[in-house]
This record gives sequence, structure tokens and C-alpha cells, in this order.
Amino acid sequence: MPTDDEVVETAANAAENVVFSRFDVGEIEDIDVTVTFEDGVLDVDVYVNAPDTNADERQVADDAALAARGAVDDLFD
Repeated sequence: MPTDDEVVETAANAAENVVFSRFDVGEIEDIDVTVTFEDGVLDVDVYVNAPDTNADERQVADDAALAARGAVDDLFD
């Protein structure tokens, strides 16, 4: 059984990996990945601001949050 810290770290890393796989570091003006895991409930919030790109920042943030949840699911399998 993973610890709460392992869950949070796994989720945050997965979310950041998605964001940085879609944008170059220099394109990102701001990124915020917030992950909490309390009483068995995972909450992931991702914000990305990359105004000089053609990518849909909101979609990338949503994809990152989904990847975070998937990575945590894999921890418990």
C-alpha cells in the first residue's frame, strides 16, 4: 500500500510530465500542479499558462490531471 506522500508525488510527477511533454520549458509562463490525497480521496488541480503557443492550455491541464489520476490508479493495482 503506497503512502500518502508517494501518491501525491506520483500524481504530481505524472501531471508535470504531460505538461512538459507538450510545451518547451521556455514557452511556459506559469504552471501550478496541486495534489492532495486525504482519507483516500485524490484531488488534482493543474493550471498552465503558455500564451505564446498554439496549444490549448486548458486541454493540456485536463490531460495532465487525467494522467495524474491514472498514475495513482496504477499504484494501487
